[in-house]
Amino acid sequence: MNFLVGNNAQGKTSILEAICVLLRLQSPRSTSLAQAIQVHTPGFVLDGHYEDHHLRLKLDPAGRHLELNSIPQPKSEAYLGIACISWFSNDDMELVRGAASQRRRYLDFIGAQTIPGYLKQLRAYERSLRSRNLLLKEARPEREIQAYTAPLIQNGNFLREARRRLVDGLAPRLTSATAEISQQREKATSHYQPGFEGDFAEALLRSQPQEQRLRQTVVGPHRDDLILQLNGMEAASFASEGQQRTLAVSLKLAQTRYLEEQTGSAPILLIDDVFGELDPQRRNTLLASLPAASQKIITTTFLDWHDQPSDTSVFQLVDHTLTRTN
Repeated sequence: MNFLVGNNAQGKTSILEAICVLLRLQSPRSTSLAQAIQVHTPGFVLDGHYEDHHLRLKLDPAGRHLELNSIPQPKSEAYLGIACISWFSNDDMELVRGAASQRRRYLDFIGAQTIPGYLKQLRAYERSLRSRNLLLKEARPEREIQAYTAPLIQNGNFLREARRRLVDGLAPRLTSATAEISQQREKATSHYQPGFEGDFAEALLRSQPQEQRLRQTVVGPHRDDLILQLNGMEAASFASEGQQRTLAVSLKLAQTRYLEEQTGSAPILLIDDVFGELDPQRRNTLLASLPAASQKIITTTFLDWHDQPSDTSVFQLVDHTLTRTN
């Protein structure tokens, strides 16, 4: 367990983001790595070690360049097989009360780490959807639109079944995690709500009049949602802010346990300043609930609430310099 302690705007979150990007090639804070490039610079390089592996990522105007143990990687499969990540932050509240796109991204981050081919199918679906929507917007002939309908259906069917399996696997873990953190006061339930009913091809056919009117694809996995309930009621509408925060943390704890069980190894936990929003009892309950085998890197502005065991490392971040204090 490693704590990074420091005031706001010192760069604690940037350290966690760098670890996530280096290991998973995705930022938890933005949808595109281009948004992580510092202003007025052409790119960035991340370099680090995980166990006995040396990883290096370079992003510049020429594209993305990967190295694993000093060997260039033209594809990312071997690189991404090194480690799994679970990310916790205050923004996780949006998983409960935000748009459905936040919950789809949550599922996609898990799917990319546990289901072979998930990320490839997701990207193929997104490309087909963008092209199809562009043609619909321009009111192009149906034969042109149909050229993108076939891959949309193929990849969309894969995503629906994959996300259904993910939600089925996460649901009991979410219920148990919420009960633990709330000291049995809350009961969380969840289910998958697909963005189309029945056969995807038939759903697209039925939706053609609406597509022509709105000039966009109106059914499909891009409309999927993860429905969350607390004590039998919709969490976004009826749960208090404290209950919503407990549910958001429980979602990430359920993700962590699911990743460990599916991959056979404990994920790295990147926990960004979530403890200030929890009471001391829930803070320590959360810490005790984390997988013992996981490396934990936790940012916080203060640490007087935590009794530090002997295996805890504490680093102070002052003036953008990280110094170990124990």
